[in-house]
Amino acid sequence: MRRAWVIVTMFIFMLSGCGLFGGEKATKEIDPPKDVTYVEDERALQEQETAEKEKATETVQRELYLIDKNGFVVPQTFALPKTNAAAKQVLEYLVENGPISQLLPNGFRAVLPADTQVLSVNLKQDGTLVIDFSKEFANYRPEDEKRILQAITWTVTQFDNVKRVKIRMNGHDQNVMPVNGTPISEELSRDDGINIETNGVVDITNTHPVIVYFLAQEGEQTYYVPVTRRVPNSEQDELAAVVKELIKGPSYGSGLLSDFQADAKLLEAPKYENGKVTLNFNEAIYGSVEKNVVSTHVLNCLVLSLTEQPGVESVAITVNGKAELVDESGKPLSEPVTRPQNVNTGSF
Repeated sequence: MRRAWVIVTMFIFMLSGCGLFGGEKATKEIDPPKDVTYVEDERALQEQETAEKEKATETVQRELYLIDKNGFVVPQTFALPKTNAAAKQVLEYLVENGPISQLLPNGFRAVLPADTQVLSVNLKQDGTLVIDFSKEFANYRPEDEKRILQAITWTVTQFDNVKRVKIRMNGHDQNVMPVNGTPISEELSRDDGINIETNGVVDITNTHPVIVYFLAQEGEQTYYVPVTRRVPNSEQDELAAVVKELIKGPSYGSGLLSDFQADAKLLEAPKYENGKVTLNFNEAIYGSVEKNVVSTHVLNCLVLSLTEQPGVESVAITVNGKAELVDESGKPLSEPVTRPQNVNTGSF
């Protein structure tokens, strides 16, 4: 009898080992795989890496002032990697053979000498940006001296908190430029102008500057060029003076173009109200396009030029007092046109 009981006990033990009674093997089969935690960790890591890559490739539109084939300093808009050091970044993109090399449009070149380093940028509370360049900053062409000052100033003052610029080289303040000795004021700003024209100006002391935008072309690409003109102090209406200079057109031999007809004119003084300027033209503003159609380039040059004036935010156009106008795409010009956030983006 004892022998039979031992046999039964052994038989039960064997069945238990096979898992039929919920033994160790059964537990292993119903428990979740031990590598699930590793899979979840790997997935979370991949998601984190993806998020970091997306953040690294996030871009923002910035204006860089470059030199075109005619020697003008011209804004071109690029999508640059987003960074907390934006002022330093845009300056580094002005360096020849630097990160701008693969982005340069045809006919354009960078303004700062190759190997120039931006050692530091320091924004003071009064809005002055102090820029310290390495010694390579002095290795530029003499004819580029004023262009460099303009390009630096206009590039960094695209940021609202930057009002003025001061230049240093290897930690030393620069009162004159190192090659041709152009004086550098304590406060370089946009008030100093860009692409300054003085042709035909007899007495500069009796004039003041206005900025107007003309056209230039490189292959199939058309872009807008800011030019500083001197107008007589006797011109009481600054807005009318800007329009007059646009109709006058670019200087002969400058390489710049205009879509304005010479017989276009304002029928009355510009009207300004709450940031909006209304211009009433004769029919010559249509130029060579259909009646009631205003050339895109005419419209853009007006908007870009007039919004350079303090307080001007938008431009409305009428012809013979009527506002039934459209642009070249057929879009009604019933609403005033505002300045684009960036210039020369490929679409404006």
